[in-house]
Amino acid sequence: MTTAEAAAVEGRITDEDIARAKAQIGIPVNQRDEAWNRLPSADAISHFAFGCGDDNPLFHDPGYGATTRWHGQIAPPTFSISTGLDQTPRFTDPERKKLFRGLFRGTGKYYAGVKWTWYQPIYAGRPVLAENYTLDVQVKESEFSGGRSVKETFRYLYVDIDGNPLATRDESYINAERQGSKKSGKYSHITRQHWTEEEFAKVEQAYDAEVRRGAEPQWWEDVAVGDELPAVMKGPLTVVDIISMHMGWGWGGYGVGPLKYAHQLRQRMPAFYQPDEYGVPDVVQRLHWDSARAQALGIPAPYDYGQMRAAWVSHLLTNWIGDDGWLAEMDLQLRGFNYHGDVHRMTGTVTAKGDEPDSAVLLDVRGVSQREEATTQGTAKVLLPSKQTGAVVLPVADEDLRRRGAQVVSRVSGKVGEEMRRLHGE
Repeated sequence: MTTAEAAAVEGRITDEDIARAKAQIGIPVNQRDEAWNRLPSADAISHFAFGCGDDNPLFHDPGYGATTRWHGQIAPPTFSISTGLDQTPRFTDPERKKLFRGLFRGTGKYYAGVKWTWYQPIYAGRPVLAENYTLDVQVKESEFSGGRSVKETFRYLYVDIDGNPLATRDESYINAERQGSKKSGKYSHITRQHWTEEEFAKVEQAYDAEVRRGAEPQWWEDVAVGDELPAVMKGPLTVVDIISMHMGWGWGGYGVGPLKYAHQLRQRMPAFYQPDEYGVPDVVQRLHWDSARAQALGIPAPYDYGQMRAAWVSHLLTNWIGDDGWLAEMDLQLRGFNYHGDVHRMTGTVTAKGDEPDSAVLLDVRGVSQREEATTQGTAKVLLPSKQTGAVVLPVADEDLRRRGAQVVSRVSGKVGEEMRRLHGE
């Protein structure tokens, strides 16, 4: 067994992998799997909102959308994670292929946070093109695992067929040495929540109390620093919630699938599979629904995806800004796990507001569990209509991002034309 193979088995982070991760910064890389929704459709958009537990008709009903300033159904803010035709060509030269092969094998990979920036809405039937690359790499000692960890931040750029940026997503992950997570025992005192009828009745009341502004404008003039946003309840988290998220999101680019699809992925990515207690190789990703796998890694119960909590915070914000507002930025950090059985109360507070009607409103946002633990914290920037100046003017990306968008659409892969022909039944 080579040194690299031994490190993968033991879940250790090597200096070689760190050097290769840093060498990848800025280089577009072809995604491992096709987007779950190759072309946004009305059903795909609705299914995504369903998986997030968001019943806003703006995301479900084209007829309702037609009555708003958007003139149709639009996608929830984080829908981009499920779509985007990748225009990046695959690497063919041996050195480049070697650079991107098998980083941090055997380690635990944990979602740390995300910064979203939005420029334009996504509509059914309009292709989205995508590019992704490493934005930053940081090495540190892991408080969670007790060993070394590496924080990688990846940028995902989404553009329309003219190259105009629709959104960017800067997503961070912590690669932690697995042996350390088993030894540290940091979360060993946490047990899964057991709910009494009285406790659960309060959860149901919180769902009933949800407020969505919808067609009633949230005027810029009526907002003041210190205003609290009406809370949004999520949970208790169950396996059904995880399944429903996958129904709308897909499998996050890993190519996970059933039966023969699983066989094919085992051939391509054998390290992504670890035998369960019955000897059946199953995806390491199963710690999101498999209690035994989670506990074997020193985690008391399965837990959610970071993408879920990002969607939940955006649900809070779109409820508050109404149909005429625009969510421009959201920057979140995940400070703890959201275990099966946990609830999260998503809340926000207005922290700043400019002097001019066209200025942005800034907010602090958070998600707090029944243990009073703020597992999700961050900030947001929203644009609101004004009684004085009228409708929101959507933001424009800077010149560097627009240039990068132009490069994305200049790569001719044939995928866009194929999807448009399929849409029109040709």
